Amino acid sequence: MNNNSKILIIDDERQIRKLIVITLESNNFYVLEAATAKEGLQMAAMHPPDLIILDLGLPDEDGQSVLVKLRDWYISPIIILSVRDAETDIIQALDNGANDYLVKPFRTGELLARIRNALRNKFESNNQSIITFQNITIDLVARIVKKDNAVLKLTSTEYSLITLLARNENKVLTHQFILREIWGPGYVEQSQYLRVFIAQIRKKIEENPNQPKIIITESGIGYRLVGEDI
Repeated sequence: MNNNSKILIIDDERQIRKLIVITLESNNFYVLEAATAKEGLQMAAMHPPDLIILDLGLPDEDGQSVLVKLRDWYISPIIILSVRDAETDIIQALDNGANDYLVKPFRTGELLARIRNALRNKFESNNQSIITFQNITIDLVARIVKKDNAVLKLTSTEYSLITLLARNENKVLTHQFILREIWGPGYVEQSQYLRVFIAQIRKKIEENPNQPKIIITESGIGYRLVGEDI
């Protein structure tokens, strides 16, 4: 990962921006700042960053709208940083294309970890045929999943589900998104399907399925596959 990655902060709170700038610059990131939606959109277009940190409570336009506009063309990671902690806001942001969501007040160490993971995924090849995380390997060509080099017996649905999570490593995927991708739009309310299959996969890949460290539940929102401990 490039330690000199460019990060754009779009947030109207000066003290928050100052804290993030100090944190990022001390970790060798190049930082751009914007205090409004208009300024942030212009800056993103004129100086495309490697990652955007976006607040939802902007003075001139709601951050959800800004997120949608960015996703019309911007393909790099976007992390939401907001005081809004309602599940509906978090789910909407993730469905609108956010890679991650942190609630204010936040820990700078956690923000840095989320940034590093998002950038790590960005700079990996999108055309990779092998996905590796923790002690699991997925061969996308052979459609084989191994744990500690032992082949796992997975159903077609289990394979599709773990592959979807792995392709979005460290990103929170909402229940609705996963259900739509795996089972189709007619199943977006059938969250019981998802719970059953996640439980089955955990039994096969987790050391302790009751205390999972690979497929993590984001309560009320969805699931995140953790590539490594952060």
